[in-house]
Amino acid sequence: MTKEPPIMVVNKPRKTTSRKRTSSSSSNATSSGGPKRRTRRSKDKKKIARKWEVPSWIYYILMGGAAALLVIGFYYFFIRPYAYRWKPCYGTKAYGVCLPSGYRVHGFDISHHQGEINWAVLSKTQFTPFPIRFVFLKASEGGDFSDTTFVHNFDLARQYGFIRGAYHFYNPKTDASRQADFFIRSVQLEPGDLPPVLDIEKRGDDDDRLRKDLLVWLRKIEQHYKVKPILYTSYKFKARYLNDSVFNTYPYWIAHYYVDSVEYKGQWRFWQHTDAGTLPGIREQVDLNVFNGTLEELKQMTIPVSEEEN
Repeated sequence: MTKEPPIMVVNKPRKTTSRKRTSSSSSNATSSGGPKRRTRRSKDKKKIARKWEVPSWIYYILMGGAAALLVIGFYYFFIRPYAYRWKPCYGTKAYGVCLPSGYRVHGFDISHHQGEINWAVLSKTQFTPFPIRFVFLKASEGGDFSDTTFVHNFDLARQYGFIRGAYHFYNPKTDASRQADFFIRSVQLEPGDLPPVLDIEKRGDDDDRLRKDLLVWLRKIEQHYKVKPILYTSYKFKARYLNDSVFNTYPYWIAHYYVDSVEYKGQWRFWQHTDAGTLPGIREQVDLNVFNGTLEELKQMTIPVSEEEN
């Protein structure tokens, strides 16, 4: 009987998985040092990026601050100048506004912007608790513009018993002497009328030139009408450009809105205290004024009867 050879059992080597190979390769790679440096470098970059990130709360603060500045700026330039209109009136309210306290002689000023005026109705304001006594009317502007309503309204103002005056709107780009001549041709003042008024609101390109030119107009008008003209301008304009003793010799009509009292420390005769008045007989809003004195003192300011007429 033939003896069979013994069966040999061969153990096959176990296959390693790709996971282990990957692990092994990672281990080998790590031991070599290459990728390990890249990992540290990327971590360092992340740390640097995080270091320069601005916290979100700073953005909120900046946005809030910008919004606050916007609101403050809007209030200061657009709301504050007109807030006085909505201020409660604790004094005397008449003609649609809160009247300044302590003044008994009231007036107004007009131009073609007020449209057609019913003088018969308007004249009734002379018999109210706060009677309207005087009116200034725009006569001319620059060297060639005549207010289209001046002649008609100027005659009716006197006819209905108002103390009247005429003003010239000055243009700094037009020759001052020419403007004075134009006003003289446009306005014939009579005894009992208020002195001529120079309305100056624009300074032009040169402050010194403006002051010299204004004096040309004022002196030429004074020489013709034999009375010192009235100088009309705003409180700020007077302080900035006409803060000179020579201009203080002229009666000052100050435009100073939305305040309880005049802040100007010098002498003044008239105060234009609002541009939002309402008067019966005038459809549009109108500027209201007060005279700094009594009615008798106002009459003393008017053009006297000349010796020739006596």
